[in-house]
Amino acid sequence: MRGKLAFVATCLILVSGLAKTGLAADLPGIPPEVVADYLHAVIEADRTFYTIHVVERMQKQGGTPASETWRKDKTTLPLPAQFLREASELATLTGTRVRYRLMSLWPINPQNAPASNSERTSLEAVRLHPERSVSGTVTIGSQSYFQAVYADRAVTQACIACHNAHPQSPKHDFKIGDVMGGMVIEIPLSKE
Repeated sequence: MRGKLAFVATCLILVSGLAKTGLAADLPGIPPEVVADYLHAVIEADRTFYTIHVVERMQKQGGTPASETWRKDKTTLPLPAQFLREASELATLTGTRVRYRLMSLWPINPQNAPASNSERTSLEAVRLHPERSVSGTVTIGSQSYFQAVYADRAVTQACIACHNAHPQSPKHDFKIGDVMGGMVIEIPLSKE
């Protein structure tokens, strides 16, 4: 796990350094598509590991449950989606402007809804073809980003049980392997 976190930190520092110099789009080297694929692989592996080997294991053994109220209730763990959000916020403390988050066509948390028609279209595309990411350039404020959207699948029974039973969930029939939404990775393309 430490090796994976070190790899993510190295990628973030590399991308941050390129973005700070304004050369991310101009330098020969690792294209942003490849960097996004690398980051996605590590982030997804870490979250899947956390979901299977921490959250689901604790639930099966009657141990500490995961809960959306984990900040107030110190006897619970963060949900896997909250784990990802917290990790992304910690990554921004390194000075990088690389961002990643989850979004869904059926979000429990309204913050995880698509922020634009483009994001909605990307989610539809990865829902229909989860083996392919959707990528392009977006402008957020005055900053241009390379944005990649990857399918976010239900990897464990804990995922689908939580989403299917949650009173605020607009969808209650997820199955293992279903695309529940997407992971968005945004890499700045120039110095701001």
